[in-house]
Amino acid sequence: MAASILTPTQRYAAGGLLSLSLHQAQTHQTQLPQQQHRITNSTGDSVSDDPQLWVHHSSHLLRPIFRFLEIDEQAWLGLEETSITSSVNHHAESFLMLLAEERGDTSSEMKDQEHALSKAVDHMSSSIESSTNLSSKKEHHREYEQACRDKFSDAVQPQLKVKDDEPLNQQDAEGKPFISEDASYGSGSKSYAKPFKNLTMLAYQRKVVVLYELLSACLAVTPEVGENLKRRRNGYDARHRVALRLLSTWFSIEWNKMEAIETIVATSAMAILKEAEAKQEEGETPKSKWAKWKRGGIIGAAAVTGGTLMAITGGLAAPAIAAGFGALAPTLGTIIPVIGASGFAAAATAAGSVAGSVAVAASFGAAGAGLTGTKMARRTGSINEFEFKAIGENHNQGRLAVEMLISGFVFEEEDFVRPWEGQTDNSERYALQWESKHLIAVSTAIQDWLKSRLAMTLMQQGAMMTVLSSLLTALVWPAALLTLTDFIDSKWSIAVDRSDKAGILLAEEVLLKGLQGHRPVTLIGFSLGARVIFKCLQILSKSEKNAGLVERVVLLGSPIAIKDENWEAVRKIVSGRFVNAYSTDDWTLGVAFRASLLSRGLAGIQPVDVPGIENVDVTEMTEGHSSYLWATQHILEQLELDSYYPVFNATSMKPGKDSSSS
Repeated sequence: MAASILTPTQRYAAGGLLSLSLHQAQTHQTQLPQQQHRITNSTGDSVSDDPQLWVHHSSHLLRPIFRFLEIDEQAWLGLEETSITSSVNHHAESFLMLLAEERGDTSSEMKDQEHALSKAVDHMSSSIESSTNLSSKKEHHREYEQACRDKFSDAVQPQLKVKDDEPLNQQDAEGKPFISEDASYGSGSKSYAKPFKNLTMLAYQRKVVVLYELLSACLAVTPEVGENLKRRRNGYDARHRVALRLLSTWFSIEWNKMEAIETIVATSAMAILKEAEAKQEEGETPKSKWAKWKRGGIIGAAAVTGGTLMAITGGLAAPAIAAGFGALAPTLGTIIPVIGASGFAAAATAAGSVAGSVAVAASFGAAGAGLTGTKMARRTGSINEFEFKAIGENHNQGRLAVEMLISGFVFEEEDFVRPWEGQTDNSERYALQWESKHLIAVSTAIQDWLKSRLAMTLMQQGAMMTVLSSLLTALVWPAALLTLTDFIDSKWSIAVDRSDKAGILLAEEVLLKGLQGHRPVTLIGFSLGARVIFKCLQILSKSEKNAGLVERVVLLGSPIAIKDENWEAVRKIVSGRFVNAYSTDDWTLGVAFRASLLSRGLAGIQPVDVPGIENVDVTEMTEGHSSYLWATQHILEQLELDSYYPVFNATSMKPGKDSSSS
């Protein structure tokens, strides 16, 4: 690798900590981390005995990192074995102590480099945060929420009170969700107890350097990431990002600082490409900084980012980011592998150079349209509409993570986008507009049904009080209710069929073909949108090579059966948090999906008893199935998805509460 700020011993310790966090992250796929247990003890078996482990050499998740960090090959197996031992805390403390050590010949220049990098990260983090117009987003969402409430005020279902001894409220002891009322750990302003005593020995600047070099190692082009790779795709692996998320949590480094590091690394790579392109135009030989970088320098970011990020130099027109690079070029350029100060100056002065960006994209053979501008429905006869809409300001801004947001209960086209506009996530975000004709038809039919005289009479008579428990126990439903719902069935069946086909399309034509740019993806959806995601995950789970694509998943009000759907396999294809948000009062969903489910259970109205899935009861935050249109935003805020550990503040609004104060 290029010159590192860390000593060989410190790089060894950094590799060891990544090994520990990587294995812990895999363990937490099937065993939710509890507040009182930061570290999950392992079995102590040998790594070589289980090729399914992320730390096994065949996964190619660790050894390329070790090679990039120039850790002695004789130490690789020891680090791998250490990661799965039962003495995780002990080894973590030892690695932290090694990282904190100062060598006798530490120069003031090395110290300056550490400070320069941490200053750059702080500056970038502030720039990212200041570019987010939070108050405007909140106000915009409040307007949308009020409009939805006015529209559906005469069809809001009554809140059913299910008895504590009924099946809906029962949760298996092992599958019981962890819900933290006081959010004693989390992200942002939330605090969490530091698990390591030696953490206080490690300066903030050193922590930033460790995270920076580990990220560079995760994204570097190495000999092991080549054509013969069977269990890992090229690019930014979601498992690496989850491990870095856990490591930054151990370091007490807020996640937005890690996102700033990602942005610096991505834009640095684009600066390299632009400089290499300029030199080639001047007639220089290609044996230059570009060649050095590709052999194992900073990152394969241009390949990682795909078509959607190829205009990054144009994206640098964001004043804060461009100014930040210009001001920090003299010092920061000396510590970024291969680039140098001129590279950062190029990044700053390239602002607005769209033509140059296109040329850079072409040099990687990835100048495609990416997610936007491509109507994938044309590729298949079974889906008529499937199109991504860009949301927010984070496009072409060096973001190394993507969010795909999917509505599934809509009344007009704006409902595909507006439920997601109030979020403040720093990822590159897209809303999927799909099969609007069928979704609007079934949503309208259900809403009309709710407003019918017979439905209102049944509600007043309390007939709906037994709907959900009947759904789960296959009891006989009231004849009037069955007659009333017959006219919904055909539209619902078509919509369910289209959601399954859209899920296949999302998996095969988007994620597997890398239209997201080989970056970790977060999938969030409500109602039939959640079903799209679930079907997508089922397709991905057919091959272990797809394990590094999806980082996080949130399903809300899901019309998905619990039994016979192999939730375990779907859970394992998601590297990080997997949330199932359900409402025990959502009998609208139960009625609509009754025919095919009956006693098979329904994820949208009850917890899914599968290890590793966070079940979150959002009954107090919803007022019927249609309320996911506006309540999803509030639910996501309480989930704090940027936190590594499960977090849910069940203290927000209850039905009917004025959201303007939230």
